Amino acid sequence: MPTPSHHKDEPLHYDADKARGAEIILTKRRNRVIFMAGLVGFVVLALILNWFA
Repeated sequence: MPTPSHHKDEPLHYDADKARGAEIILTKRRNRVIFMAGLVGFVVLALILNWFA
């Protein structure tokens, strides 16, 4: 990870292992509720669009 001593005009370099891997860390209840609501909303939207198609 770049340190604050890097100059702003230097391009940041990330290793491929660090750049591609991502974890969803939902530590707060509010974040979990928003995430689950988004998933449920996506499924409901897909069902509604399928019903009207």
